[in-house]
Amino acid sequence: MSDEPPTSKGDRRLPRLAARTALFGLLGLSLGSVLAGRRRTGRQRAQLVEELRETASERSERPITSEDYADLPDPVRRYFETVLEPGQSRVRTARLKQRGEFRLGDSESSWHPLRATQRYTASPPGFVWDATIRLGSVLPTQVVDSYVDGTPALAARLLWTVPVADAAPTPELAAGELSRYLAEAVWFPTALLPANGIEWEPIDDDAARATLTHDGTTVSLVFRFDEANLVDRVVAEDRFRAVGDGFERAKWTGRFADYERRDGMLVPTRGEVEWNLPSGDLPYWRGRITEFEFDLGE
Repeated sequence: MSDEPPTSKGDRRLPRLAARTALFGLLGLSLGSVLAGRRRTGRQRAQLVEELRETASERSERPITSEDYADLPDPVRRYFETVLEPGQSRVRTARLKQRGEFRLGDSESSWHPLRATQRYTASPPGFVWDATIRLGSVLPTQVVDSYVDGTPALAARLLWTVPVADAAPTPELAAGELSRYLAEAVWFPTALLPANGIEWEPIDDDAARATLTHDGTTVSLVFRFDEANLVDRVVAEDRFRAVGDGFERAKWTGRFADYERRDGMLVPTRGEVEWNLPSGDLPYWRGRITEFEFDLGE
């Protein structure tokens, strides 16, 4: 047993506060500039979320029936029969909270803790991902990744102030963001119905291709289903990947697991995504969904 006196929570925070203050100085930042940057980033994020909400279509009071997916390829039909309850309401918007890890760089790079809130619209397709990635105990990096009204955007700020990434809208970025949306729609599966513009093509008894076109951008992903009729993998054969100042096409895989029932829908609560490169697989996000909130057409 230690003979040292107990340490209060406030005492434990002092070294971290001192480290942050020293870091601000090394970066040429004042505490005031960091706080101002945080407020500015918060306002910009709130405006983006409001723009996303304004694009959402009106609520549909018509519940989903088997007729909505009866003519789809067999594995897709079985998927909807499994994940949707009879008379399931349609998701208009969704809000998810994530906890996990993110990796920047190559396969030798470290994983960093991540917390994020993500908002989606089912029709038209759109999302705002608001994440905080901690590069060490005192280096929060704010990342906002979005696709709103057909416009893609990606911005990252170290300490809410120092630009790390600021991607301008391009056709390649739009395709990447729309691919992300389509893969993540398993978290609010009514968005994958044909009524939301998804076209399904059969591949085999365990897979089907989903194609989504929005605002002049078209993407296709392969959804693979397990023995329980649930999506366990989503694959893009040629998704755009940011490399240096440009983009290159690469294979990408998202894996989903630990399904639970939320508001009548079976949704995965754990996932991992990776690039499948000639040099090997490069996982870069892994985490779990800690909270689901749906705006349903009820």
